[in-house]
Amino acid sequence: MGTGSVPKVMLGMGIPIILSMVLQACYNIVDSMFVARIPDTDGITKAGECAVNALTLAFPVQMLIVAFGIGTGVGVNALLAKSLGQRDEEKVAKAAGNGISLALIIYAVFLLFGLFGVKAYIGSQTKDTVILAMGNAYLTICSVISFGIILFSIYEKLLQSTGKTVYSTIAQVSGAVVNIVLDPIMIFGYFGLPATGIRGAAYATVIGQIVSMLIAMYFHYRKNTEVKSGVKYLKPERGIVKEIYAIGLPAIIMQALMSFMTYGVNIIFGTVSQAAVTAYGIFYKIQQFIFFAGFGLRDAITPIVSFNYGMGDQKRVKQGIFYGLLYTEVIMLAGLVGLELFAKPLIGLFAMSEETEGLCVMAAKIIATGFLFAGGNIAIQGVFQALGCGLDSLIVSLLRLCIIVLPLAWLFARLENAVWMIWWAFPIAELVAVIAAVLLMLRANNKIIKPMKGRESQ
Repeated sequence: MGTGSVPKVMLGMGIPIILSMVLQACYNIVDSMFVARIPDTDGITKAGECAVNALTLAFPVQMLIVAFGIGTGVGVNALLAKSLGQRDEEKVAKAAGNGISLALIIYAVFLLFGLFGVKAYIGSQTKDTVILAMGNAYLTICSVISFGIILFSIYEKLLQSTGKTVYSTIAQVSGAVVNIVLDPIMIFGYFGLPATGIRGAAYATVIGQIVSMLIAMYFHYRKNTEVKSGVKYLKPERGIVKEIYAIGLPAIIMQALMSFMTYGVNIIFGTVSQAAVTAYGIFYKIQQFIFFAGFGLRDAITPIVSFNYGMGDQKRVKQGIFYGLLYTEVIMLAGLVGLELFAKPLIGLFAMSEETEGLCVMAAKIIATGFLFAGGNIAIQGVFQALGCGLDSLIVSLLRLCIIVLPLAWLFARLENAVWMIWWAFPIAELVAVIAAVLLMLRANNKIIKPMKGRESQ
């Protein structure tokens, strides 16, 4: 990171992360593709659309579960890697053990929510009895059996913190494959199994997560020989927990903002039509393939810029920022062009009604216009994290995910042409956020980057 060609290093680090992130997006879209084909019954028409709508309403909580798991894992990863560099074996073991204990505490919270809070949560977004029943069934299973995804998030970071990324990737791929294979079997009832509909989709998801967890656990305890294990290390220590969340809490907040935005949009769009909610849910999951690719590159920008910032190499910091912005914009441009050209056949895979499909195509073509602004936001946030400007990164997230988009969506939902206008809230929010991001980046350049001295001039 300090001597190699910056563009080559960025691509070398970024491409594997991008592939892993895009694979993660598979979890969020496979269920929707299959449940959209749930057949109607005597009492339920448009069962597939109702099921997709139910998944859309459940999705913010699933995102929140992942937010706490990944955010805690990020903190554990950073503390463990730092302790390894300091050759502090006890602290390494405590970081890993406390991470596992925190995961179990997080699971206990979502277990209670799954048992007692799901009905009220789903009911706050819809009054449709069929969607209510489907949403309750799906989210209850995903919350009550959420230990798989939460613990996997920790064990994945434990493997990554010691450089064993290939093992964490194997675990993730295995779970995704299991989920994809089990989805049609459990939803539609193949090989002699009963058809369980949306419950089958939930069970396929949690089983896939548990498979990933078990494989990651196996690799951790067999391959991570530099990390000592033992019951005594599971006891939470205030100092260790504080260090974990000093880094992990901002990551949790960032992810939680996405969950909050989706929940708010579901409620606002529900005042327009249930078809609008379903269309948004489908597009959001398609969009994730593009955004997750951008997030993957952002995760390569941050360590490269951070490393060279620590080295005091102004030239390489600037190169990291330039190529990071360039590559992220290329990814988002490809997504923009792809959706503008292929939105209709891509959305057609979900077998929606003509009304919902038309809304989803409209959403894709309108929201995609903001991808180039979003690319700038994503890349600049990675730079802010590298330069220690966490507050600036949070401001950009708040603007693009809450402060601008939700009030605009609420306002547009009350217009006569709401069915068309509501989608413009997203690109407008990205535009406002990128203007703020550029202004904050100029400030960071003047205060942090310009005062640096390049190594060549020293």
